[in-house]
Amino acid sequence: MTSSQQSPDPHGHEHGHGTGPGAGHDHGPGPASGRGHGHGGGHGHGHSHGHGPAAPVSRHLRRVIAAVLIPFATAVVVGLVVLWPGGTPPHERTGVGFDRQTEQGRVVAVEQVDCKDVNAAQVPPTGDTSTPQGREAVNGQQGECEKATIEVTSGADKGRRFTEIVQPDAPRQLEEGQGVVVAYAPDAPADLQYSVTDVNRKVPIAVLAGIFALAVVLVGRLRGVMALVALAVSFLVLTLFILPAILAGSNPLVVAVVGSSAIMLLALYLCHGLSARTSVAVLGTLISLLLIGLLGSFFIGWASLSGNTDDYTGLIHGLYPEIDMSGLLLASVIIGSLGVLDDVTVTQTSAVWELHQADPGMGPRALYRAGIRIGRDHIASVVNTLVLAYAGASLPLLLLFTIAESSMGTVANSELVAEEIVRTLVGSIGLVASVPVTTALAALVVSADRPSEQAAGRAAGRGGRRRRAK
Repeated sequence: MTSSQQSPDPHGHEHGHGTGPGAGHDHGPGPASGRGHGHGGGHGHGHSHGHGPAAPVSRHLRRVIAAVLIPFATAVVVGLVVLWPGGTPPHERTGVGFDRQTEQGRVVAVEQVDCKDVNAAQVPPTGDTSTPQGREAVNGQQGECEKATIEVTSGADKGRRFTEIVQPDAPRQLEEGQGVVVAYAPDAPADLQYSVTDVNRKVPIAVLAGIFALAVVLVGRLRGVMALVALAVSFLVLTLFILPAILAGSNPLVVAVVGSSAIMLLALYLCHGLSARTSVAVLGTLISLLLIGLLGSFFIGWASLSGNTDDYTGLIHGLYPEIDMSGLLLASVIIGSLGVLDDVTVTQTSAVWELHQADPGMGPRALYRAGIRIGRDHIASVVNTLVLAYAGASLPLLLLFTIAESSMGTVANSELVAEEIVRTLVGSIGLVASVPVTTALAALVVSADRPSEQAAGRAAGRGGRRRRAK
């Protein structure tokens, strides 16, 4: 007995298997339909991969797509080479916020002490408790404080110990055995060089990241693995190119466009393969990003948004005054919109391809109308997701405005909130525009290609000749 087994078709066609004498196999000729058949004695069966890669398009259409994407990819590579910073530029530490030297530490002992004995808080000389600072000082004098002994566990002073006084109303209390992050000020007096700035959260974050990766791989399998690889590549582009290039003085908008384009190309092709379908999603994403950049540039300038609205942006501007903060704001809008754009464009392209597989006779208009109906449902959920994401991130700020009983107009006019409004609306406009743009591109590409019909005729002719020969 002989047997033959057809190897998996990389284009998502069905495969026929046959056993018995004279077993044979052939591909189904349908256009990306996944249909196939097996010939020969014994038995044969076929199976389809409905969500696998789409059938290949014609050589002519591939050339047209390549003529658009190859120059774009070349420009991205040239931009990376020209703007590559070679590392974060050095600067003298200020000791403010994140810009200070830190080491790891551990709480070795905690004891309760009277706040008066350690002078954890000073009551105003006048005894005025009408201000929040005065009330906190009084509460600190009347309560019990924690005196924590901290041991430095990294750096040149490993093993050195110091004490930290924690007031009773402090938002973060220390526990024995807890890992902490300590700030080191080399110019301070010896007994004041170290202080606790935060707790060590590396273990819970690492566990959560592991659960996330496991869930992605279990559900997505190979696609999930490639998605994690694409995520790692995106993070590398962000940390090795985008951030250092901005700090080196390059235009934030140009850096964001080049970096986002590199992330888009790498992530989409890694996750979805090198195919015409992915290329259409890339084109749709690119057009939408250009629209977001133009709208963002116009409205950030019109609304006079400086991009320097909090302590962190103020610190950046103080350390690197040559950085264009409004350009940095625009760069954040573009990068922040990229992830959701990928989702929309890939979904719309896949929807049009699947519609064409289900009914190869559909023309571009019919495909567009059917695809845009799917896209409308996607638009509603994605826009709502963006708005709620930005609202959630700004919730403490919104609470402050509520406490101050500010009107809606006053809240929206403040630069802090106006930045988020512009960021949200510009990104949402780009997302909404990506649906008809990507759907139209996909419908034109997939309906303009007819290689499968000629292949079907040739395959049918060959099959008939083989049957007659038998």
